[in-house]
Amino acid sequence: MTEKEKFFNKELKVINIGIEMFADDLEKQNVDVIHVNWRPPAGGDLDILKFLEKLD
Repeated sequence: MTEKEKFFNKELKVINIGIEMFADDLEKQNVDVIHVNWRPPAGGDLDILKFLEKLD
């Protein structure tokens, strides 16, 4: 068995970061999944992020 075959024959376990809907869909397919509720700093707004960096 090749390394590739060994890798793809293992049980899938997922850490989902961000969009919870992805974790929900994986759970519906009986995939072990842990969801991490994460959002980018300042909601991804670069102007607000630059302002927040000045506060550090």
